[in-house]
Amino acid sequence: MASALCRRWQLHTPLIQAPMAGGATTPTLVASVSQAGGLGFLAAALLPPERLLSEAAVVRRLTDKPFGINLFVQEDPAPSREALEQALEWLAPLHRELGLPAPQIPERFCEPFARQFEALLEAKPAVASFTFGILNRNQLKLLKQAKIDVIGTATNMAEGLAWAELGADAICAQGREAGGHRGTFIGRPQDSLRPTLSLVYELAQNQPLPVIAAGGIMHGRDIAAAMRHGAQACQLGTAFLRCPESGISALWKSELAKAAPGGTRLTRAFSGRHARGLSNRYMELMADKEDLVPAYPVMNALTGPLRAAAAKAELSDFLSLWAGENVAAGRELPAGQLVATLHEEWLAAYR
Repeated sequence: MASALCRRWQLHTPLIQAPMAGGATTPTLVASVSQAGGLGFLAAALLPPERLLSEAAVVRRLTDKPFGINLFVQEDPAPSREALEQALEWLAPLHRELGLPAPQIPERFCEPFARQFEALLEAKPAVASFTFGILNRNQLKLLKQAKIDVIGTATNMAEGLAWAELGADAICAQGREAGGHRGTFIGRPQDSLRPTLSLVYELAQNQPLPVIAAGGIMHGRDIAAAMRHGAQACQLGTAFLRCPESGISALWKSELAKAAPGGTRLTRAFSGRHARGLSNRYMELMADKEDLVPAYPVMNALTGPLRAAAAKAELSDFLSLWAGENVAAGRELPAGQLVATLHEEWLAAYR
């Protein structure tokens, strides 16, 4: 049952820990997953280059196994003044409710991708994955020269074909069930919400690259099902959020533990890009505005102070509690134990 990807990345289990930006994927979590026989992944999209390098160094001190680093492919944004002022007007009452100063336009909306990419090349992980966009040919060439394998994210067939034509090494098929941000870069995100198994099968049948299934995978039987549909490995994110090595807050973990089936929804309100998380009051308040807010990363930066204050005050109503559709099946286990459990469940599903 060992796939080509398992042999290539020395995986005992066909399992990749999803890169989840925002602090979830600590070096300890990444190293623990890799050490246990999966592929740990550091989410570096929100990190300045210096921190990307320092966290990669910590992972290397904790394990000699392969690991990956993920970045968002994005241009420096240039929002209109009108769009910014409108967003600040919508956020102002919420700032007042939490006793915060009026919202302001930050000096910078995101870390420059070009500098992050340079740091990635210097860090030299075994694998790099990318979402929100696609690399250019020179960037792919530089990664190949550094002997870094490339995974591109696809939420539809056109995106998968684009990564295959570029020359990536694998495609991560992000199904509708996946938590966090949608990776769509061709077409409208709302038109690219295929169920994971359906998307995996289509990509595996119609392009040459190995496919990694992502979205709604919480149990070993889910891994087995995805591989029967053509996946060579599975990427799990929500499954790892309640691990002690995960860097999310105790409040976030508590809300995940209480989550009921059907308790997630997609929203643009927090960041300006469609993302799946636990439904809360902020989503409800912004429901009629979420299609109008500035695109990522602008809205993400504008809501940063609100989310930080809510976290400090332990107010889950104003937090972006990203999670996948099957969050209710989550388990609170150390990362290494969770990988071992998933491995045994996966084998049992075949037996």
